[in-house]
Amino acid sequence: MVEKIVNFLRNAWSTPDLRKKLIFTFIIITIYRLVAHVPLPGVNLSALRTLFEQSQFLGLLNMFSGGALANFSIIALGLNPYINASIIFQLAGMVIPKLEELQKEGEQGQRKINQWTRILSVPLAAVQSLSVYFILRQSHIIDSLTPLSLLAMIATLTAGSILAVWLGELLTEYGIGNGISILISVGIISGLPTQITQLLSTRTSEDTFNLIVFLVLAIVTIVAIVIVNEGRRQIPVQYARRVHGAKQGISQMTYLPLRVNQAGVIPIIFAVSLVLIPGTVANFLQGIDNAQVADIARAMANFFNQTSFTYMATYFVLVVAFTFFYTAVTFNPDRIAENLQQQGGFIPGVRPGKATSEYLNRLLTRITVPGALFLGVIAILPILVRMAFPTIGSIVTLGGTSLLILVSVTVETLRTMESMMVMRGYDKFIS
Repeated sequence: MVEKIVNFLRNAWSTPDLRKKLIFTFIIITIYRLVAHVPLPGVNLSALRTLFEQSQFLGLLNMFSGGALANFSIIALGLNPYINASIIFQLAGMVIPKLEELQKEGEQGQRKINQWTRILSVPLAAVQSLSVYFILRQSHIIDSLTPLSLLAMIATLTAGSILAVWLGELLTEYGIGNGISILISVGIISGLPTQITQLLSTRTSEDTFNLIVFLVLAIVTIVAIVIVNEGRRQIPVQYARRVHGAKQGISQMTYLPLRVNQAGVIPIIFAVSLVLIPGTVANFLQGIDNAQVADIARAMANFFNQTSFTYMATYFVLVVAFTFFYTAVTFNPDRIAENLQQQGGFIPGVRPGKATSEYLNRLLTRITVPGALFLGVIAILPILVRMAFPTIGSIVTLGGTSLLILVSVTVETLRTMESMMVMRGYDKFIS
């Protein structure tokens, strides 16, 4: 296994085009990590990190910023505004006919949607900057700012977020794979050395067995993520023979892949945003002078306590529901059936048109059920690990969502590199 990895990396480095892309990727990642450690003034960083350890919602935002939010750097917002804008446009494509038409236009339409996504990221970044300021001021981590200082902070954080998006798009165009996903993964990985060092320095002899069990559980989780992400149902699609004059073409057979995890990590992001916001708001409302509101806030905080059964059950149900919802958004059986009929394709044994749409919808529902349940387990896995291994779970914050992102991005990047090397091999025969 190790020999295969070494040979793969050696072959990748020996390919000139791929070597240039790898070097460029390393340069962009270095710039991104350096900028992530340029802090804004006036913030108590130690108190800020303590707040992030206590709040899973802020921890999620910090994960997508690559640790920059915990450092309160100039790119503290990271790629969160761009991700939110992308999700908004994906959902808007269901209800806005113009966006739906652009999505059907292929690369040109996608380029236009990407441009609008960047534009929408600017006001979203400004709103998120203001929200972060109010949260930090309420927690007494940052002092009240004058209007001019507040405007400067919002402008700096907004510009930093757009800078992160620009670096990610440069990485997509001139580097390897999806630049946004790679930067998020690098941010997740960047916190591992510190966590491992802290874990090794504070562990006791009693924690050794727990650490071994924890590592075995992590390996099993990674293997399960790879199996589920790569799992798909191949639906055969046959195209009718075409006649050109006296010549008769040969019918072609292709496959329509239905993935088990069609929605990726998006349902977990949706669910965690909904399930954590009430608890976060309740924690801030407990300190107000109105006794009635404070009592309601305490009851809400207990209901949405991250170690309670009600919280885990709500979180699990939301992830499953959003998985079905987002799968329906990204994979439209009616549109697929219409496209197949227009191109002269059909599924053997299934009539074109409405029957094909119903067949695909029925298969998609059956395939999505195990994928949705798996994402639900992945979502609540960090909570269960923290309850089972309190010492390790309080230090190692790499949860199921982080592993899902890391594994998905790694597999996709390796697949991209492999395709580049295969194309290079074909170019030798052509030349």
